[in-house]
Amino acid sequence: MGGRQVGVLFVCTGNICRSPTAEGIFRKLVADAGMSETIFADSAGTHGYHIGEPPDPRAQASAAARGYDLGALRARRVEVADFERFDLVVAMDRGHFTILSRLAEDSAAHKVKLMMSYARAFKERDVPDPYYGGRQDFERVLDMLEDAARGLLDAIGGPAQG
Repeated sequence: MGGRQVGVLFVCTGNICRSPTAEGIFRKLVADAGMSETIFADSAGTHGYHIGEPPDPRAQASAAARGYDLGALRARRVEVADFERFDLVVAMDRGHFTILSRLAEDSAAHKVKLMMSYARAFKERDVPDPYYGGRQDFERVLDMLEDAARGLLDAIGGPAQG
C-alpha cells in the first residue's frame, strides 16, 4: 500500500466489544513490528448506542490478560468521512459489511473488508458478538481476532509474529 501511512478502521455494532479489541490487538502487532509510523488504526460502531464509553469491562479484562490495553479507547460511530481517512474499513461480520458497503461512496466500496477474510486458522466468516455471552465468548473472540489481525498485517506488508 505504498510509502505513506496506511489507516485501518475496525467496525462492529456499538464499538465496545469486537472492534476496540481488534484495534488493540492490531495496534500492538503494528508496534511490535516497528510499523507504528506507517500504519495507524481506529475503531467505530455502526450504531451510536455507546458513544464516548470505554470498551466493555469484560472485553478490557480479557484483552488485558493477553497484554492488550483497551482502557484509553472510547466508542464512536462510523462516519462517511472515515472512508476518506482510512484505507481499509474492516467489518466484524457480514451485517456490518452490508451497512458499511451502503454507507461507502462507490469510489470507496473497495475499502470495505470482512475481518475474518484475513484469518488463517479460523474458517468462520463472522466474529460473533460476545456481549450477551460469558468470559469464554470474549476469549474466543480474542482468538479469532488475533488470528485475523496477524493475517491483516501480513496483507498490508508487515511481519506478523504469532
